[in-house]
Amino acid sequence: MADKLLMVMVNTDPSNPQELGAPFFQATVAAAMDFEVEVVLTARAGELAKKGVAEKMFVMPGSPKSVYDFIKDAHEAGVKFFVCTPTLELWECTKEDLIPEIQDIVGGAYVIEQAMDDNVVTFTY
Repeated sequence: MADKLLMVMVNTDPSNPQELGAPFFQATVAAAMDFEVEVVLTARAGELAKKGVAEKMFVMPGSPKSVYDFIKDAHEAGVKFFVCTPTLELWECTKEDLIPEIQDIVGGAYVIEQAMDDNVVTFTY
């Protein structure tokens, strides 16, 4: 059985925040189950890596918990967050503009290498 979960958020649309709770919640649960968990934010979902964006989004209207709170919960559980290099250009930001939970900036080769590893299960959202 694989011991690592790679979650690539590429198709999730931040303009529809209802889509954002499940991936972060599942990442938190997997980390609590002692799996190594990495979340890569890229394309449209990469906007969540930018400071000030996820804080303003809520999975459910009227909820006191923002999407950023879900990210922080996952990070506290041990989830590692990455953002893809092209995302920085797409959202016109630098490393300094990223939320502190982002561990590093990775390229497409990293995602492919991880996804092809037999010890890694890959989910895409």
